[in-house]
Order: sequence, then C-alpha cells, then structure tokens
Amino acid sequence: MQRWKIPGASVAIARQGKLVYARSFGYADLQRTVPMQPYNLLRVASISKPVTAVAIMKLVESGQISLDHKAFGPNGYLNSPYYSSVITDKRIYNITVRNLLEHSAGWNREVACDGYGSSDPIDFPLHVAKVLHVPNPVGDSTLVRFLLAKGLNFTPGARFAYSNIGYLVLGKIIESVTGQHYEAWVRSNLLTPSGVQEAHLGHNLLADKLERESEYFSETRSRSCYGTRKDVQTPYGGCNLEAMNAHGGWVFSARDLVRFVLAVDGSPTRPDLLGPGTIDTMTQASAAQRHYAKGWMVNKNNTWWHTGSLDGTASCVVRTSAGYTWAILLNGRGPSNRFWNDLEDLGWDCINGSNAWPTHDLFAPELNATRLAAVPAGPQAVTLTWASGSGTRRLVVMKEGSPVDAFPLDGVAYTAKGSFSSGDTLGRGNFVVADAAGASTTVSHLTPGKTYYARVIEYYQNESTDNQPVYSLDGNPTLSLRLAVPKVVAAKPARTSIRKTVATRFSSKTPVHKPAPAAPRPAEPVLETSVAPPPTHYLTRLREILRKFTGV
Repeated sequence: MQRWKIPGASVAIARQGKLVYARSFGYADLQRTVPMQPYNLLRVASISKPVTAVAIMKLVESGQISLDHKAFGPNGYLNSPYYSSVITDKRIYNITVRNLLEHSAGWNREVACDGYGSSDPIDFPLHVAKVLHVPNPVGDSTLVRFLLAKGLNFTPGARFAYSNIGYLVLGKIIESVTGQHYEAWVRSNLLTPSGVQEAHLGHNLLADKLERESEYFSETRSRSCYGTRKDVQTPYGGCNLEAMNAHGGWVFSARDLVRFVLAVDGSPTRPDLLGPGTIDTMTQASAAQRHYAKGWMVNKNNTWWHTGSLDGTASCVVRTSAGYTWAILLNGRGPSNRFWNDLEDLGWDCINGSNAWPTHDLFAPELNATRLAAVPAGPQAVTLTWASGSGTRRLVVMKEGSPVDAFPLDGVAYTAKGSFSSGDTLGRGNFVVADAAGASTTVSHLTPGKTYYARVIEYYQNESTDNQPVYSLDGNPTLSLRLAVPKVVAAKPARTSIRKTVATRFSSKTPVHKPAPAAPRPAEPVLETSVAPPPTHYLTRLREILRKFTGV
C-alpha cells in the first residue's frame, strides 16, 4: 500500500470452504478519517464478468440459453428492432453466446473509433449520446446499440479480443430470457441461494454511494458523463458506472466475493450453484485464448482468477485447485504493470508464506431476521418482535432522529441494558439496546414524540467462529417508531342523585360540599411505526420507462 500509495484495502481468504481471514487496512473515506473494515463494499470492476458468466451458465444448465445460439437476428435472443435496425455488418448475426463469453464476438477495443483511441464506448459516453441523440448519462442498451451500428473488427470466433461490450450484451440476454432486470435475477438466483448479501450494482456519484461503501481515490478529472460540461473526479461522474453493470458495475465486500466464488468452485466443502459438468464447461479454456475460459482467466493448474480495474479501484479474486480462495479489493489503483504484478502476487505470497491456518469460519449468517414489528409497552417503552434468521443471536441497535449508521465490528462483543442510550454506543448516536437469543426485546426510556430507528443484526458466536461474534450487516430489518405524546383526557364529574340534591337545598345551616372532580387520566400510549421501502434509484426508474417504449 505504501509503495503504490493505496489508501485502503480489504482482504479475505478462505481455506477448504471456511473464511479463515478477513481484515482491512487503511481508510475508507476521502478525508482518511474512517478506517476500512471487512464490512466495507468496494467496486470490483471487471470481476463483474465472472458474475455474469455464472448467470449465463446457470441459464444454460436450466435449458433457457444455449451457448451456440445466436445473440442477434430474427431468431436471436435480442431480436428487438431497437438493435436490429442499426445493424449493417451481417457478421453480427453470427455472434453466439459462447463468442460473447469468450471475448471472440468480433469487437476489438484497441481499434480507434470516431477519433478516439479506443472503440470501447464506455470510454466516451458523451460522444455516444451525441451520435444517437439521447440524453446523458447513457444506458447500457445505448452503448450496445452504438457499437452494433459501427460493425465488427473481425469475424466472430476468429480470435480473442477482450470486450466489455460483449458482457453488456450478455446482461441484456439475461434480461430478455428471464423477463427480469439483470441485478434482480442475479440476486434471486445466484446471490441469495449462495448466502451473498454484500453485493449490489454501484452508482456514479459520491452522494449515491451504498451503505458502507468505500470512497475511491483518484488524481484524475474527467468531463461529467451527465453532460454538464464540467470536469469532475473521474470515479464520481467521470466514468458512467451505472451503464457498466454486467461487465463492470458490481460492488462487493471482499468476504462475500469469496463466498460467491466458493459457490461455484467445484469443491464439496460448500454447495455449488452449478453442476460439475457446467463448471467444467465454464472453466475450459477457449479455442481462441488458452488462458481465458468463459468469464474466468485460467491456467493448466486449474486455477481460476480475474482482475478488475477502474479509476479509483483495483481488485483481484483467485480460486486455486488446492482449496484456497481469496479476494483483494483496493480503493485506489497503481499506474503500471508492476502494480498489477504486485497485486496478483500478494495473495500467493500470503498462501505460500503460511504453514499453519486457523480452523474457524468467519462467514456471517446467511439469513437475516425478518418481520420486525413494535408494540407499546408503557408510556416510554416498546416491545420489538421479529422472526429470527440463521444467527445464534441478534444485536438490536437504535438511534434517535435518523436511521442507524454505525455498525458493530466483528470480534467485538457489545453490552446492552434494555434502555435507550444506556448500553454500548457504536458512535454517532447509535446505541446497542439488546443482545437477544430469542425473537423479542423490550426497550425503555424512550421519549414520547421523538422518532427512533431500530435495526436487528444477526450474528454468529459459537465454536465455529472461535467464539468471536461475526455480524451480518446487509439487508437487516429496520423500523422507525414514535411513541405519541399522551393526551390528557378529562374525567366526567361524578353524578349526584336528584333526591339528594333537593334535600341538601332545603337543609338549614348544612354546608354544601360539591363533589371533587375526578383526576384526569392519561390516554393509552400510541405507537406509530413505519418500514421505509428501499429507495428507487433514478436510473432504475428511467430504465423501466424506456423498457416500455423500446422493449429492451
């Protein structure tokens, strides 16, 4: 890190299916004040390609996709006029799914285009928008359409040429075949079944970064992909990450990237998403390039790996035949080939330099708690209930005024006392209010009229983790709640009989005592709760609108 001036790094290593090492170094924010943690998410750039390749192979295995089926044309997976109307190079109709996976579809990004030194449209999205008369920032379908209009640089299958656009086409094929958005299908069919929670498609701008996502360091500035004619930090609006999804848009934690690879590694240590035959097909070197298979770099030792590079981030993930898997994610990038040699060697140096390994497993629970709810338990207390996930215990964190935004650290146990602000603090007003083995807890000392936010965090702490707590932080159930300020209800005066009133009126010298008014009684406590839906990013909504009109 010092040699290449990398601000922050996250490293995860698995051995024989167990996460034996998960540590982070340096800083996660641009001000260098927030330490990087294993729970931080980072852009993985082209490591998105193995994710897309696994998705395609899953659909091949289920019979929904054929590797030798055509991508375009009347009988192709993408037969919409949106694409076919711009195709003039008839060779495009011969591109197969296999060609796309193996980078042999016919596009060569090293060839100049329209005065640019590259023909990869991710390098010049503003030009794409201008040529096709579409608004900025452009979407992935627009980038595909632009390059279709330009034609191919060689006959499909003739040779290998690394292609980002080919993997964007694969993402569109996944959407066409499944009828779902790319990310949604991948999450439902790959990530969730393998227990991966800390993985999402990323966003362009710093203001839109994901919860617990690292920030990215770069000294370069680029013209904004939003068409504002302003120069911005390249990682934040200079590159159009939101149009890179299937080839470079994913954001992972290092530990869940390792978990994902373990779900397709062909090892019996953990269940695989794909059958043995499908895995063999996916990792068989292509005829055009003996070191590249379908979404994976490979070698004769049955090692698979991939790297990822964007301005402000560098990444590497490796799976070996000896049962080791590791991921190294950085929030900065070195300038030369020597940097990449150092990055790829780092994991091997760790493996080869270790004679003894721990037997613990630091993977967090795969299933979160669900159905978080609250009921009043007195004027200043609530009872929270939930359906427990797969952890051994649950930590309940609350904050007044805004959602929980500080998180427990693996290996650290926290004390809770059942009342707000009296247990351990995680910082920034976040308090641990319960450490529960069951599915409920009561929290006291809440101020009526104030809004509180609650979050239930599953964790393991058992022999498997060497009795260290390891917390699951993505997808936790959350709830906002407010005890209403009780209204004082005036009691009705006691009723006096008419007979007694009349008698009293005519009695001599007998003082008249009016009955004392009944004491006012407070109203029953009222609790207002709400579960905030996840925000819909503007680009997701834009894609939904465009899909209605274009069919893509």
